[in-house]
Amino acid sequence: MKFVQRKLWIAIVAVVVLWEESTAQSPDVLPRGFDQYVQRVLETFEVPGMALAVVKDGEVALAKGYGVRRMDDPAGVDEHTLFPIASNSKAFTGAALAMLVEEGKLEWDKPVVEYLPWFKLSDPLVTNELSVCDLLVHRSGIAPYAGDLLQFPPTTYTRRELVERLRYLPLATSFRSAYAYDNVLYLVAGLLIEEVSGMMWEEFIRQRIFEKVGMETSISRFSKFKGVQNGAASHARVGGKLRVLENFFEQGLGDISNPAGGIVSNAADMAKWLLTQLDSGRTPKGEHLLSSASVENLWRGITPMPIPKVPEWIAPAQSDFNAYALGFRVHTYRHVKAVTHGGKLDGFVSCVMFFPDLDLGICVLTNQESTNAYMAVINAVVDHVMGAEPFDWITGYRRQEDRRFQYIANQERAAVNQRATGSGPSLPIAAYAGSYRDAWYGDISIMEEDGQLVMRFEHTPLLVGEMEHWQYDTFVVRWQNRDLRADAYVTFSLDHDGSIHRVRMKAVSPVTDVSYDFHDLDIYPVKD
Repeated sequence: MKFVQRKLWIAIVAVVVLWEESTAQSPDVLPRGFDQYVQRVLETFEVPGMALAVVKDGEVALAKGYGVRRMDDPAGVDEHTLFPIASNSKAFTGAALAMLVEEGKLEWDKPVVEYLPWFKLSDPLVTNELSVCDLLVHRSGIAPYAGDLLQFPPTTYTRRELVERLRYLPLATSFRSAYAYDNVLYLVAGLLIEEVSGMMWEEFIRQRIFEKVGMETSISRFSKFKGVQNGAASHARVGGKLRVLENFFEQGLGDISNPAGGIVSNAADMAKWLLTQLDSGRTPKGEHLLSSASVENLWRGITPMPIPKVPEWIAPAQSDFNAYALGFRVHTYRHVKAVTHGGKLDGFVSCVMFFPDLDLGICVLTNQESTNAYMAVINAVVDHVMGAEPFDWITGYRRQEDRRFQYIANQERAAVNQRATGSGPSLPIAAYAGSYRDAWYGDISIMEEDGQLVMRFEHTPLLVGEMEHWQYDTFVVRWQNRDLRADAYVTFSLDHDGSIHRVRMKAVSPVTDVSYDFHDLDIYPVKD
C-alpha cells in the first residue's frame, strides 16, 4: 500500500514539474501589470474608455473593458460595450465579396459594369475596366477621400443615388497608378453584394457573417446604435478641451455608408472575428466562413502604399513594407507581417491588427480620437509576445500626440497672422448671395439674412452656417453645429465683367476630418 502511494506521489510530482516546465516555455500573452499599463494609457491620452480583445493560439486571452462609456458617467466599459468600428467594417465587405466569389456569383477580375450596368465613373475607360477587386484597393484614380462629403455628415441621398453621382467626380490620377484611400467605392461594393446575393449589405453581414461567426450583439446597421443601453459615447477635443459630442448621432454617419464604416461591435465579438481570421476562415463554432485560400487572398497586398519614416522616439515601429489588400492593410512590425486596419468616426477610433506567423490578434476600440493611445497598447502586447526588448511606448506616442497638437496650433496661428485684415470684398455683400451648384454634390445656396451671408448645403441638413468676411473675396463659413469642427474658407473668383465665376472651399483647420472634402468641390453660380 505504501509502495502504491509512493508511486502515485511520484507521478503527481512529475506531472506538476512537467506542467511548470511547459508553462515556463509558453509565457502569458499579456505583459505583467497589463491592466495598470492600460490605465496609464487612458490617463496619458485622456481616453475615457477602451475595450480590448487579444487572441493567441486559437484562444481568447483577453476580452475586457477599461474606463468609462461616458466621461460624465461612472458606468464602466466591459467586453460587451458597443463601439463603432468605422473603417474596420471594410474587412467585412471584403469577406462578403470573397464568399460570393467562392459561390461562383462573382469574379474578382471581372468589370463591375458586368454586374451593375448602370455604374459609371467620370472616365469611360476606367468605368469599363474597374474590376470587383478595384473596388476595395484604393487605386481607381479618385482623389483621397473624394466623395465623402455626400456621406459625412449624413445627406438626403440614398446609397444608389450617391453612387450614381460618381460620374461627376473627376479623377485625380490615372487608373491604377497611385494609392488614394476612398470610401465611396465600398458603397459600390455594398450595392454589388445586394445585386448578386439578393440581400441588402446589412442583412448579408448580419445573417451570413455575424450569425455564423457568433458575433451575437454586433450591429450591421449604424442607425441601430442610437439608444443601445451598453454603448460608448463619442468624445473629442473642441476648443482644446475634451468633451462629449452630444450631436454625434445626427452628424456621425448615415446608413448609406454602412459598407464602408457602419458596423458597431464590442471586444467579445471582435475576438471571434480575429479567431476566424487566424484560423483560416474557420469560425469559433467550427464552421467554415471562408476557405483558407480566400482568407490568404484577402490578406494579399495589392496596392503599394507609402512607407512613412517614423521619428526616433517610436523607432521600433518603423515598417519596411506597406500595401493595401482587400479590406485590410499589410505591413511589417519588427520585420514580422501584420494584417491591420484602423477606423475613425467623430469621437471614436479603433484598430484591428493580427500577426498570422505569431497566431496573435488584437482589437482596440476607444471612445476618443487618439490613435497614439491604441498603438501604445498594441505595441506593448506584440513586443511581449515576440520577447522584444521593452520600449516606452507611452512616452513615445505621447510625444507624437503633443507634436500633432502643436502642428494644429501653428497652422491655425499662421492663418490668422497672414490674414490681410485691412482688405475688403470686391462686391457688395448682397452680390455674393445666390444659388450655386457643384456637379457632383448638387445644390448649395448662399442667402443674405439680416445683413449676413448664410451658406446651406441643400442635401446636408447640418451644413448650415454664417459667413464671416476673412480677406479679399474669401469668407469663412462657421457651421452652426460647432461639434462638426469643420469651418471652411469660401473663396469667390470673378469673371471679366465682375460677376462670380467660381467658388472654391477648403477646411480652415487641420483638425477637420479628411472626409470633409470641401476642396474637391467646383462650385459655380446657377443662372436664371
